[in-house]
Amino acid sequence: MWTAVVLAGVGCYLLKLAGLSLPERVLAHPTVERVADLIPVALLAALVAVQVFADGPSLTLDARVLGLVFAVVALLLRAPFLVVVVGAAVVAALARLV
Repeated sequence: MWTAVVLAGVGCYLLKLAGLSLPERVLAHPTVERVADLIPVALLAALVAVQVFADGPSLTLDARVLGLVFAVVALLLRAPFLVVVVGAAVVAALARLV
């Protein structure tokens, strides 16, 4: 197990070093900048999808979906972040009570 941890750490370090070693002209390319801006969004969306729709190895539709729907609607209406988070939690909690 420790071998895997050390190898993962070394791999992460080498990946970071490779990114820092790239010339500025490569990083300033518009396509690279656009992709770099969208990667965190894609990772966060994947994390949300897994946390909302997965229950172990199976897909489920439960109160978390209603909370997500509330959050999406609140974001589309430009609600403050705190309202989105608390509102989604309240909606999910109320759905679990029913």
